[in-house]
Amino acid sequence: MSVDLDLATDEWVKSSYSDANGGQCVEVSRTFTRTHGAVPVRDSKNPHGPALIFPAEGWSSFVSGLIRGEFPAV
Repeated sequence: MSVDLDLATDEWVKSSYSDANGGQCVEVSRTFTRTHGAVPVRDSKNPHGPALIFPAEGWSSFVSGLIRGEFPAV
């Protein structure tokens, strides 16, 4: 299922772990999350490209798992 949402005016925040040299850059939209209870994630190098939208609880569990080291580095 595809839903066309306009995320262009949302407040996007780059991850503090993103590579400052243009490497792995991930952003999330705080505005959308507060309004819709879901977390859009995009590649900051392609801000007009697609965004993946996750349920807020699922995203929170994923981030908590990262912090606890549950996912091995690749």
